[in-house]
Amino acid sequence: MTMKGYYKITILIGLGFFTMGLMDPLYDAYVPAFLDDYLDSKFLIGLIMTLDNVFALFLIPLVASLSDRTNTPIGRRMPYILVTVPLSGIFFSLLPYGATPYGTITVLILIIFLLNLAKQAARGPVVALMPDLVPANLRSEANGVINTMGGIAAIVGTVVLAPMMDISIDLPLIGNTLRKLPFLISGVLVILATILLFIFVKEKKHAQKNSSESPEEPVKTADSLRKVFGINGDPSAALILLSLFFWFLAYQGILPFVTIYSKDILGVSEGLAGLSPGSVAIAYALFAIPSGILAHRIGRRRVITISLRGIIVVLGLVFIHDPLTSFFGLSSQVSWITFLVLFFCFGIFWGSIVTNSFPMLWQMASFTTMGIYTGLYYFFSQGAAILSPLLSGGLIDVSTRVFGPEVGLRSIFLYGIICMAVAMLLMARVKAGEATDLPAEPQTPQAD
Repeated sequence: MTMKGYYKITILIGLGFFTMGLMDPLYDAYVPAFLDDYLDSKFLIGLIMTLDNVFALFLIPLVASLSDRTNTPIGRRMPYILVTVPLSGIFFSLLPYGATPYGTITVLILIIFLLNLAKQAARGPVVALMPDLVPANLRSEANGVINTMGGIAAIVGTVVLAPMMDISIDLPLIGNTLRKLPFLISGVLVILATILLFIFVKEKKHAQKNSSESPEEPVKTADSLRKVFGINGDPSAALILLSLFFWFLAYQGILPFVTIYSKDILGVSEGLAGLSPGSVAIAYALFAIPSGILAHRIGRRRVITISLRGIIVVLGLVFIHDPLTSFFGLSSQVSWITFLVLFFCFGIFWGSIVTNSFPMLWQMASFTTMGIYTGLYYFFSQGAAILSPLLSGGLIDVSTRVFGPEVGLRSIFLYGIICMAVAMLLMARVKAGEATDLPAEPQTPQAD
């Protein structure tokens, strides 16, 4: 079977990713502003903003693992999706009602708490649904389609919906729309996407078609973890998890500070500075599908290794970019355009890594352990997301004191190079996960 026969179901499954891609950029852009209406301490705002990563660290593996052991007439992922995704949409719609001039800080924090609880509980089953329903050899292409949908949603959220924050009209039931419309529209789209997913994706039917294993025989979490970490077996799954921890350390250490770098070092306006991470997102969306197709032809590990090398080269060029353009007397416009081009290339390579790493991990899972492998992916990636801004931010502070502000901000690119190099060394030891490898055999639970 070719990917052509699976595009429809992959796009329908991708609706779940579309909803996440729609909510995440709006949440990251405007919730700090909502909190700033009440709180003077930026530390407290940052602390509250890490809530989603903390929830993700524990909830995604937990709920994904629970869904592995669930068996209902509508499937094992769908019951969780039907509850958590619509709740996410409802709480997301309510966010502006906790902000000024409509709410209070207590109401806002309560809504943030409930939203993150629902959204992170939803993510594991939503992500694990695709490898349940798509054959192992087609998952890179399918993951490319899904990542593209998430990328398109992020662009819709930032380019189409975000400008609606300033629209102020009075509507029945809603009241004044100032600061509300993007959240209300997103919430409705999230609920609509869930309805379409449930109507058109028959999880139980497709899962049984694509698995030779019996979903009635769940595997203990402890037995799954023994296999993942290579106890008495192949350590490839553990090596991929460690690799992705380091490449997410690099990514999460650079992206939060690249807007500041663009503004303070390259001298562009605050509005233009946002284009630097935006160029990464655009490249990611454009090249996710081609990178999945390429991996099907030359191998997932080879694509990831080439991409890691590419990012190391790009970050090296970014590190010398400002002094080099100053040395040659290039204009600020040329300097800015070349910087965006470099970050666009970064986005191409980054999208190729993310698109193909998940399918490699899924290839090592069995039908009954797909959820826990998905959860572990997020445990390691979210752990890096929590830790890395602290590490790179501390590095900037120390480097600034020793070498000055320009070198201080540029040090994050060296930090990224080191992390990506470690990830590449770890990936070199991975022996499994290709589309040509046989899917994992069902595990025989061991006696405790």
